[in-house]
Amino acid sequence: MFDSRGYRELTVAAVLLGIVQGVILNIAFVYIALKLGFSLGGSAIAAILGYALLRGVLRKGTIVENNINQTIASGINSGGVGVVFVLPALFLLNTNTQDSLTLPLWSLLLAGIGGAILGVVVIIPLRKQLIELERLRFPTGVAVATIIHSGAAGIDKAKLLGIGFLISVAWKLVITLGWLDSPGLLEGEELNLSFGLLPAYMAPALYLSLMNFAAGLLSGRAGLPFFFGGILAWWVISPASVFAGWTPLEMNGQALADFIYAGMLRPLGIGILIGAAFMELIVNFPAVKSAFVSLASATRNANNHSMIDKDEMPLWVLLAGGGAAIVFFFLATWTSSDVSLTAAMLVAVLSTLWLGLAGLIVTQCTGLTDISPISGIALVSVTMLMIALNGNLAATLIITLAVAVGIGQSADMMQDLKTGFMVGSRQLVQQLVQFSVSWIGVIIAFGVLYVLWSSGPGGQNGFGPDTALPAPQATALTSIIEAVQSNTVPTDKFVLGGIVGMLLGAAPIAGLGVLMGLAMYLPFSITFGYGLGCLTQMIIHRRKGEAFTENKIVPLAAGLIIGEALMGVGYAIYQILQTGGG
Repeated sequence: MFDSRGYRELTVAAVLLGIVQGVILNIAFVYIALKLGFSLGGSAIAAILGYALLRGVLRKGTIVENNINQTIASGINSGGVGVVFVLPALFLLNTNTQDSLTLPLWSLLLAGIGGAILGVVVIIPLRKQLIELERLRFPTGVAVATIIHSGAAGIDKAKLLGIGFLISVAWKLVITLGWLDSPGLLEGEELNLSFGLLPAYMAPALYLSLMNFAAGLLSGRAGLPFFFGGILAWWVISPASVFAGWTPLEMNGQALADFIYAGMLRPLGIGILIGAAFMELIVNFPAVKSAFVSLASATRNANNHSMIDKDEMPLWVLLAGGGAAIVFFFLATWTSSDVSLTAAMLVAVLSTLWLGLAGLIVTQCTGLTDISPISGIALVSVTMLMIALNGNLAATLIITLAVAVGIGQSADMMQDLKTGFMVGSRQLVQQLVQFSVSWIGVIIAFGVLYVLWSSGPGGQNGFGPDTALPAPQATALTSIIEAVQSNTVPTDKFVLGGIVGMLLGAAPIAGLGVLMGLAMYLPFSITFGYGLGCLTQMIIHRRKGEAFTENKIVPLAAGLIIGEALMGVGYAIYQILQTGGG
């Protein structure tokens, strides 16, 4: 294994570049998660730009220095993923209910920061076992290592990324300003494809988003279940329900489409998500069992003083970080409304135990399949905790937020350490930098969500159902919470969806149930555009080959995603400033 000692590794340039890229990626992928319901990894993008800037501009960059850059960037980016799956539910709950839930901002921040720290802490002791002894694949980590090793090709990829960025910014500006709007054909960002023939309940529209299309370009064949889920929902279930007479006869047009979505497709999608999440845990039981074996083995190694060496963070740092995270959980919960001292202590303990278990499971699954079911764990967490904590919504949201952030950090930390192991980085240095910066992503994601929410009419409703950013994960969480609180759980649809989700989760296609469940409660105009991107990538891959797809299409698509996302957030800030000025 290559030894990085004596080479440029932990430098000011790498740290600053990693932080800047991490903040930019965090903003962009919070935006895309609100639109699509899932996020994308930022390590590859950070590695491409890192080479271009460290080696191409500064003329000093090394492989291991670029790895520190991408470790910091992906750590900050992944901190926002857990936040965007949970926090928007609080905004939606306060809009949908008369009695708003008051949770101090700093309480939620403490929970998120505590989750980020603990997510790194709980997984580091398993590094040697999972990477060096069991040698789990961690496909994304391997792919990023390949990019870092690619050398001068990184310059060409960076240029393509820049081209995609500029194209996407220009297109988003044109669409946002309504320069192409035509009543009845193109309004907002949706192109009407009904041609006066197709009914509204078949959702005949296409969302003209380059980011949406580019996300499909990156996914290719692996994203087809998401596309098929939308087709199943709107081109099979929706018309079938009309022809079978399951909808009110007097309804028609958009009102009928809204009824089918709210009363059928959305609860079915939520049931599929929950069922698929549980089944994935069952299917991945060997991985879960292996994770516990790894934990036991790591513990024995630590007792034999072979675990804490020059490649590991000192034990006192891990213990201090874990203790600080538990204190964060306690303070975050205790300062919330209607939470007693005893309940706060219970929540702190439950948060720590559940986060450790969930982080272990998700990391093992990521290492084997590259699927990180953060959203599924969040849905399971809400369902269990609403029951376990006797409907204490404040405590439920705090724990779920902390867990979602923490497990994202656990999976990302191990992916990055896999990359570092392959390129010869010092594992201790990687651990220290992610431990030091992981909390930044939480704060950035909070800020982005508040900006986007405030850009809506009257300073609210900037995302959620019937907006350009439907926030499907938060919508699912909100639906579960409201149903439990009001005792109006659509049991029949949840059960049916759960059964379907378990069947799909047992299929040999990774993530099939989760992706199809997501597509069930997303506007089909978004799913359609994503699917076209998937099909386009498959055609290009077949005609041009793997190398062309990876070297040309991937960086171009990444630029398209980042450009639209940053333009969307920038325009939201502009709207807020304009409203304030008026």
